[in-house]
Amino acid sequence: MSELNYRIESSHPMVCRLLPKSLDTTRLMNNCETAVAIAAKSVTKPAGHEIRVVYIPTGEVIFSKSAA
Repeated sequence: MSELNYRIESSHPMVCRLLPKSLDTTRLMNNCETAVAIAAKSVTKPAGHEIRVVYIPTGEVIFSKSAA
């Protein structure tokens, strides 16, 4: 089984049409590409807050987005 090395995180609850339920404020993933795709398609509630994908072993933020 793969390790869950990627964390999608935000300071506010997130919603993504690609998933059957909301993401709360964090979600762990085992695939970098999937984590970035889900983060890119997600929005926060309320809208306008930052969403990040973090590589857990190093703490490096590999993707970040916020509302324009």
